[in-house]
Amino acid sequence: MLDFSDIIGREEIKEHLRTAILQNKVSHAYIIQGEHGSGKRLIANVFSAALQCEEQGINPCGMCRSCHQAETNNHPDIVWVTHEKLSIGVDDIREQINNDIGVKPYSGPRKIYIIGDADKMTEQAQNALLKTIEEPPEYAVVILLAENVNRLLSTILSRCVVLNLKPVSEEEIGDYLTKHYGIPDYAARMAAQFSQGNVGKAIRYGTSGDFDKIKEDTLHLLKYIDDMEVHEIVEAIRKLSEYKHKISDCIDFMQLWYRDILMYKVTKDPDKLLFKEEFRFLADQAKKRSYEGLENIIKAMDKARLRLSANVNFDIAIELMLLTIKECGND
Repeated sequence: MLDFSDIIGREEIKEHLRTAILQNKVSHAYIIQGEHGSGKRLIANVFSAALQCEEQGINPCGMCRSCHQAETNNHPDIVWVTHEKLSIGVDDIREQINNDIGVKPYSGPRKIYIIGDADKMTEQAQNALLKTIEEPPEYAVVILLAENVNRLLSTILSRCVVLNLKPVSEEEIGDYLTKHYGIPDYAARMAAQFSQGNVGKAIRYGTSGDFDKIKEDTLHLLKYIDDMEVHEIVEAIRKLSEYKHKISDCIDFMQLWYRDILMYKVTKDPDKLLFKEEFRFLADQAKKRSYEGLENIIKAMDKARLRLSANVNFDIAIELMLLTIKECGND
């Protein structure tokens, strides 16, 4: 059942949305910004269900026909904008929003349009949307979900209420994993710690049977990559290919590793490290690597993510990333 209580943390945002419903001051356009896995879709779903609920309270009742339709993604007046290409084009916006928004709601009091990956809209698509949110019908609400609002036009931003999703506390995430997923305290705390405040990642880590194995194999690679020969790099790529469906988690661990190196290089404080048990390796790499080299490594990992999302050959994308890491090993 969709409910605001299902949203972990985010008390200010939940209060803002419930107050808007209670006072009938719902905006015509919202932007929910947060990284992948931060809960943007859940917030949009709960808010939409509450707006359409037949009981007209500040929380979805979960019992009425409208709530059942919202929960099963079958509500005729809650429209998720879809796209087939890497970007959201002007035709996607025109066909799914602009050409439809003039038609009054089928059964609910409002017509709600949710754009996932809104920061992937082309400039033409954003301009087409802008015309709609400048003078929308009274019943219309448009919700944009974005990882980076800087990719959106300033004219879009100025017409939307922007809700930023900040990291959730480790304690809240750990308690949630234990209560809702039956994960033992130690494993829940570890998943919460490595998630860096991202609930989606914490759930994935906590429920993954090979979480420890992925972490162990990834760290072994990073600890010894500077001394590896080419054939060992090839073997490392083969090893990572075993986790192809979870390569995003591998890269997450890599970024956390280099975050620790950078943190120690700046602060010289071991207590600030995530991988405290690997202090000897982290301190050694912090001594050898320059700030510019660490920046290039982090950029290489971001590029690898982009290449993989664009369906570039897995081995090539990972090889380019690992070679960059190795090249920046003694700079």
